[in-house]
Amino acid sequence: MPRPKPVIYGLYPWTPDYGFRYIHPANRRSFEWLEPVGKLFEKIAEDEEGEWITLRYDEQQFLVRPELFRELHLRRPAFSFGDAVEEVQPEPGRYRHFGVVSDVFWDEQSDTASYQIVERKRKLPRIFRADELRPD
Repeated sequence: MPRPKPVIYGLYPWTPDYGFRYIHPANRRSFEWLEPVGKLFEKIAEDEEGEWITLRYDEQQFLVRPELFRELHLRRPAFSFGDAVEEVQPEPGRYRHFGVVSDVFWDEQSDTASYQIVERKRKLPRIFRADELRPD
């Protein structure tokens, strides 16, 4: 499916407490494992009946009901899934991290994104602010 231009970013604050009617049966388990609260999604499609929308997170796509989707009116975040990045200033005595963005988190209080990266097939536990990374 082609992505709409411009890409629509938003939050999908679903938890199991909402029940599973909001998530397409084919996506329930993987969406639950994703733990979507606080993660920034790309809305890439919606069906003609308005019953389902397709959200993208990293390399995964999910069919969900549109009722819980909350669009954020923002330009493209500094980085997105799959972007190659490097740490701007490593901690003293440590090597600079180089990797690929795997997770994008959204802080509603500050309206900012933060990023988790994969380095050599290993997800780093640290979460980076945009100003702590630059394109590699």
